[in-house]
Amino acid sequence: MTAQLLNGKQLAADIRSRLKEKIAGFAAAPGLAVILVGNDPASEIYIRAKQKACAEIGIRAEAFHLPENTSQAELTHLINRLNNTPEINGILVQLPLPRHLNEKEILLAVAPEKDVDGFHPYNAGSIIQKRAGAFAPCTPKGILRLLDTTGKDLNGLNAVVVGRSQIVGMPAAHLLLNRNCTVTITHSHTQNLQKICQTADILIAALGKPEFITGEYIKPGSIVIDVGINRTENGLKGDVNFAEAAKIASYITPVPGGVGPMTIAMLLENTCEAFLKQHRS
Repeated sequence: MTAQLLNGKQLAADIRSRLKEKIAGFAAAPGLAVILVGNDPASEIYIRAKQKACAEIGIRAEAFHLPENTSQAELTHLINRLNNTPEINGILVQLPLPRHLNEKEILLAVAPEKDVDGFHPYNAGSIIQKRAGAFAPCTPKGILRLLDTTGKDLNGLNAVVVGRSQIVGMPAAHLLLNRNCTVTITHSHTQNLQKICQTADILIAALGKPEFITGEYIKPGSIVIDVGINRTENGLKGDVNFAEAAKIASYITPVPGGVGPMTIAMLLENTCEAFLKQHRS
């Protein structure tokens, strides 16, 4: 068996194209505020990629690059100002933040209707309670879109999520539950991880360890979603050993070109939705 590739790069390009056509009909360009604190090289790369994607489809991205020693009060003041700026429809605070900043409090300061990253407790809770109109976090939302391209009915499938972060693992699990999957969340303290993974019709690897998930973890015919992006001496590697998994799974995402492009596409989509909601009200 050779797994079919879930081409996130192509799907993301299609989504961006549709959003560009949609935005062209708006009375004004949606506005996205992107906040970066400090000089983390990886964060700077992500910010530039997001700004470029915004520019390509007609979203006005305004960057706020703050020094490393920015205080909690200063960052909160900026967020409050952006919350009250009508031209800004979405606010993105690039993570991770410097250690002296309280990440939970900063994310709480973003108005839920402008929380296009989907990290505010209101949006997170709304996903759990299946409330319509909440912003789902971009990476899990992109994962569901990729799963939909397989054409498989997710109803009743066993899904195993390896990783319990609030950014990927936990919200991905809730989105899968909302699609009637039977979900197991695993983490660093899970016993018999390999055996649990072998039960997965859908396996989502989001643990941040290069090629940790080998062929022995994969159920034949399953769908494997690799969220990991790990920089190694041999280049970018996912959390899944692609060569081994591709011989066993029915579908698999590549790294790069799988989940990553979908994350940015969902950010653009959430920003567009935020604009429409705010203009309706």
